[in-house]
Formats: sequence, C-alpha cells, structure tokens
Amino acid sequence: MLIGFCFLLLAQTSALAQQKTTIKGTVTAVNGEALENVSVQLRGTKIGALTDSQGSYEIKNINLGNYTIRVSALGHTPKEKKIIVNGEAEIVENFTINTNTEELEEVFIKGNINKYNKSESPFVSKMQIKNLENSQVYSVVTKSLMRDQLVINQDDALKNVPGLYQLWAATGKVGDGGSYFASRGFVTQSLLRDGIAGKITNSVDAANLERIESIKGPSATLFGSILTSYGGLINRVTKKPTETFRGDISYQSGSYGLNRLSVDINTPLNDEKTALLRINAAYNDANTFQDYGKNRSYFFAPSFSYKINDKLTISIDAELSSVNSSSPAFTYIPYGQTPNSINLHNANEIARDWKRSFTGGEFMMDTKTANIFAQAHYQINENWKSQTIFSSSANQSDGPQAWFYLLGNNKMSRNAWNMVGKDNIVEFQQNFNGQTELFGMKHQLLFGGDILRSETNSSLGYLGGDPNNPFKTDYDIVDYSAANPNYYNFNPNNIEPLFVNGYQYRTITSLTTYSVYAADVINITDQLILSAALRFDHYKNNGTYDPSTNINSGAFSQNSFSPKLGLVYQIIKDKVSIFGNYQNSFKNIGYLFANVNGNPELKQFDPEKANQFEAGVKLNILQDKLSANLSYYNIDVKNIVRAGQVVNTNVQDGNQTSKGFEAEVTTNPFSGLNLIFGYAFNDSKLNNANADVNGLRPETAGPENLINYWISYSLQTSKLRGLGFGIGGNYGSETFVYNRNPTGSGNPADVETFVLPSYAVVNATLYYDQPKYRLSLKVDNLTDELYFNGYTTVNVQAPRTFMGSITYKF
Repeated sequence: MLIGFCFLLLAQTSALAQQKTTIKGTVTAVNGEALENVSVQLRGTKIGALTDSQGSYEIKNINLGNYTIRVSALGHTPKEKKIIVNGEAEIVENFTINTNTEELEEVFIKGNINKYNKSESPFVSKMQIKNLENSQVYSVVTKSLMRDQLVINQDDALKNVPGLYQLWAATGKVGDGGSYFASRGFVTQSLLRDGIAGKITNSVDAANLERIESIKGPSATLFGSILTSYGGLINRVTKKPTETFRGDISYQSGSYGLNRLSVDINTPLNDEKTALLRINAAYNDANTFQDYGKNRSYFFAPSFSYKINDKLTISIDAELSSVNSSSPAFTYIPYGQTPNSINLHNANEIARDWKRSFTGGEFMMDTKTANIFAQAHYQINENWKSQTIFSSSANQSDGPQAWFYLLGNNKMSRNAWNMVGKDNIVEFQQNFNGQTELFGMKHQLLFGGDILRSETNSSLGYLGGDPNNPFKTDYDIVDYSAANPNYYNFNPNNIEPLFVNGYQYRTITSLTTYSVYAADVINITDQLILSAALRFDHYKNNGTYDPSTNINSGAFSQNSFSPKLGLVYQIIKDKVSIFGNYQNSFKNIGYLFANVNGNPELKQFDPEKANQFEAGVKLNILQDKLSANLSYYNIDVKNIVRAGQVVNTNVQDGNQTSKGFEAEVTTNPFSGLNLIFGYAFNDSKLNNANADVNGLRPETAGPENLINYWISYSLQTSKLRGLGFGIGGNYGSETFVYNRNPTGSGNPADVETFVLPSYAVVNATLYYDQPKYRLSLKVDNLTDELYFNGYTTVNVQAPRTFMGSITYKF
C-alpha cells in the first residue's frame, strides 16, 4: 500500500513537472579538484542537491522566477550567484570555491544529508552508471556508516548488507584464509579490491576502506568465476589521495585488552599538486573473550598517484599486513556421526561454558600479506578512455590450527594440524570505455581483457604417534561440561613435537584464465535503458602436484561463455525505475570418473552453469532523502556433479535453486536523522542431488530470514551540536549446521538436523564530532546475547563488548 501511494504521489508530481527547468553544473576547488558532498541550494527554499564524486550536481523541476544559488561546504568559503529562470530546459552553472581554514574550525557538517546512501559506482558495471539506471542490484557500506558504527574491520561493516551472512571468521590459513559469507544461498568471500583481485588471507582491516560494495547474484560476465560466486561478490573500495593536506590520528581501547592506533595522512608532494600521497596504517592488539586467544596485527597501506599530463595519470597502491593471531577453534559434527548419534540437535544443547577455550596455550597462526596494485588512466579523446590495471596478491601463513569434534555425552575431541603455505594471485586487466551515438541512441561501451594467474603451495602437518593413521589430528577427549585435570595439556608446547614425527602432506596447484568481454548500455529513450554484456573465458588448470610422489594430477582446460542482459525503465526520471536482469556465472569442473558402458572411466565434465532472473524497483525520491531497492530473484544452477549409480562414478544432472526477496532502504527524513533498513528472504534447495541431501536446504546457505538496521541522530541546533547517537543490529533466523537424510531413504521422517538458533543482536554508539576531534563510545551485543554462526560448524560469537575512541583531525 505504501509503495502504491508513493507511485501515485510521484506520478502526479511528474505531471506537474512539465516545462520546468533543470539547473546543473560542477563544483571544484581552486586547484581543479572535484568536490563531493557540497551543498548547492536555492537560497530561501528547501530545494537543493549535493555534488557527487565527480563534483556534479543537478536540481530539477524549477519554476519560473529569480533565484540565488548558494554553494557551501565544510572548510570552504560559501559562494552565491543570482540567476533568472525563464522556462528554458536547462541552465548550467559551474562554481569554484576557496578553502577557508578558519571556517573549518567553526563549521559543523550539516545533517540534511542521506549520508548512508551511495547512488553510483564505477566498479559494478565497469563504467559510470547511476544506481537507478543500472539493472544490477548492489549494496554499499559507506565511509560515514563505518565511522558512525566505529567499525575497525571489514566483517563488522558487512553486517550492514541485506542478505549477507558471515559463516565463519578468517582463520589465516592459506587456501582458506579470509572470512566466508553466504549470499543468496551460496558461499562467497571478499576477494576483490577496487574491482580487481585483492585477496587478504587474514581479517581485513578497515583503515584504508572508503566503502564496501556487495554486488548481488552471478557476476562472472564482468568479473570472472575465480573471484566470485553464484550469490555475488564483495569489492573493497579503498581511499585515494587528494590535492589537500589533511589527516587524522585515532586511538581505540576496549574490552578484552583492545588497543588500536590508526592514522590517515594525505598530502600533495609538489607545488603543482600532480604528485599525491596518502598513507593509512593501523596497529591492533587484543585478546578474545575466552581464557586463551589473542590477535596482534600491523597494517600499512600507502597510495600514490601522479598526473603526468592532462590525459595520463598513474597510481601505485599497496596493502602490507602482518597478523599473529590464534585461529578460531571451530566445533564440528565429525564425519560419520549424525545429530541422532551424538544426541545433539541445537547449539543451545551443548552444555559448555563458552568462555572456556579448552586450549592450554595460544595456537598462533602467523599470516603475512603483500598486495601491490598499479593503474594507468589515459584519456584517448573526449569520448574514449583507457584503464590499465595490474595487481599482485601474495599471502603466506605458518602455524597450528585447533578445532573440536562433538562426540556426544558432553564429550569432544581436541584436534590440531600445522599449516605452512603461500599463495599468489596476479591479474592484468585492460579496459576501454567510450560513448557514442548510433541511430539517435546513446551507447556507453566497454571492451576489456583479463589474464589471471593463481598459485598455491601448501603443506599440512599431522600428529604423529599412530602408525595406522598417518592423518591423525585428535589429541585427546575431554568432558566440556566438567572440570578437566588435563585441560591445559592441549597446548603448542605439547603439540609441536608431535608434528615432527607426523605425516606431511604438501601440494602445489596453479591455474590461469584468459578472458575477453564487452558490454553496451543503450539509452533507447531518455527513460528506457537496455544493457548487454558477454564474456569468453579460457580456463587452464595445471593440476595438483605432489612433490613426494612426483605426480601431477587433475590438469585440464575448458572454455566458457557468460552472457548478461538488463532492462531499466525509469517511470519517473531519476526518481523511480523498474528493472529486470539476466545474469550468468559458471564453475569449471574438469575430469572425473563417469559410467562408460558400466565401467568407471575418466571423462571431462562440462562447466556448471548458474542463471539468474531478477526483477524489482529502485527509488530515489524526496530530493534524495529516501532511497530504496526492492527485488525478487531466482537462481537456477545446472550441471552439478553428483554420485552415480555405479560405484565410484559421477553424473552431471544435479540442480540447485535459490530464490528470494531483498529490500534495502536508506533515508534522511529530517535534518540530523539517518536510517538504514534491510530485509532478505532466501529459499534454497538441492534438487536431483545425492540421496542424503536431495530436496533439502544446503547447510552453507545461511538463515532463511535476515534483518539489518541502523538509526543515527545528531543534534543540529543546540550548543551541543555534533553530539549524536546510533542504535541498530541484526536478526537471523535459525540456520542448519547439519541437514541430511543419512539413510538416503527419501523419507522426510529420516531427515536429521542440527541448527544454530535464531538471534537478535543490538549495538549502540555515542559520539561527539567537532572539526578538530571526535569522541566515540560503542557497545556491541548490548543485551549480551549468546549466539552462533557456522559453516557446517558451531562458532560462538563475542558477548557484550565496549570500545572507546578519540580522533584528532588536522
């Protein structure tokens, strides 16, 4: 009813808007830098706009009359200009404003900004397209939201994305590493930085994050299949240098020994301000809420750009980190056991004090990351530009990892292995973007190519002492509900000698992809937009090499096409659009045993294919004060490999369907108040699958229902202007750790489940923001709720925690 009312109201507004004038232009600093979030208003009215990342603004539907345009921004001298509107279709007014240091110390950021909304991204479609003109659905966690929530790592920021659920936190282990998430029923990770490979094996620090983008649905057409999943992808957008000297230093302290120091310094390196440098760095030291567990990390992220001339700009960035952290000790149902056999069906039934780590020391994983990025932007002519990108992501890890198996009767085994390894992803990408007109229609074009090389060299060390079991991981068995005299025996000092005599399993893997792609966004009319894209991908897997046997196995190559289509119709230009899309992704399979005339023989299987159809509506109304995305999607995955009827064979006729609804709303109803709300429902099912999971929801799909919300308010007129607070949180319905029919009977009565219960977590912040400093206080898990997440595991989450922060700005 509410949506219907909005459509009716806006339709009437559109009818009255005929023959009215649009005022637009750009706002720049005296050095030519485009200024974002500058207020451009018609003085004496409530009509106005904010400049975007290109410094552009647009004020529509202006009646006849005389007006004064006022341009104002924090730290700049306001400028005014009188204009006369005579009914012309468009008036262009550009402004250049001066910096005012004295004003910077007195002016507060105005609250009439929908600061949690980001209307466009150059990465989602690899071209600059406004959200309302884009058939792709994506969510953005802005820098303002991360600041208001006192976010210090990526995982906390991603709690603001509708439908994104963390399955488990980063372990630091090569080949595993970064956090895993469920999106639209499929597992995904954060593997892209500024639209290209940027893997970080450990927890991602937020020190250099400008924003985070969660791009929904199969996205292989523009991003390939290696760094994405059928549920979408996560792209970290990082801070870049600007022409103004400025910076800030922050210190945070909090529960469980948290001490964190971070710095952000931006400076030009020459008088012409063509050479720019920005440095973000952080030091973090904290314990966990359990009796053992700690984390110490160093993060350094310089970014340098140099404008060689008006056409060519180059940049070099880096992300260097060193993390020494105790890996989270996850709890599993062991292979071969079921919830019935251990008599546990819910995480709340585990009679364990979760503050006990059940380790006798710190099982520390040492992880190092060195990511290097280089770009060259060249303006070929007025309509075409070139972007050349290179990235190298190198990670290495060394250390033991501990975990537990539930055995029933309040017993669990304590397990460990040792991981030593390194991986590297190198990617080279070339894009050409242009625009042209053909048959009276505007075309935005993209032509690109990509080469990606991935290598992993890893070694797993097992516990010695059992000649009949070279893959031994279990150390002992304890009663987690009672006192244990051998509680502290499970420690690195006792474990490490066992690795010396244990079996070492080392593997070396590598693969390369060669891809070309093209895209066209066609403005058929001013309000009807058609988009199409196609990718060709050649995948070459060099196989897995075992140095101990000198055998390389599993090598294969495969070709795939990935198309993408989209249609957008703006019911009300730049305010309301309806859209539909078809998106595709794929997964290369390779050689497996198949039934050939009744005998198992190796056969190359076709790639898996995921196809998504999605439709919805996007709103940006009330002078940008209310933005919303609402969509329904249906993803169908075909060619899934499952076990064949002949022993040790496979068939490729499996299927998974995943359909659902997602809604995201950001609004600034009045000055000082900002709200975000997200809801996601997902119905995912395995069809024609292995008998033990056929017809059931995948154990890695996450909860069916997810809610996220955040409300913040800052005082605007009192003597305490700059004082604000925020409150919000997350809800998740129960999710499966185990959801199977172990008998394979097909009888629903034989299905056994183990669930993580639903949860509702509330967080709150209080802050006092001034031009030269900011004071903040944060409480996570305000109600001290016991809750879990899991990737077929039981992972307890932190209880109530506190954090205080002080920031000095210069």
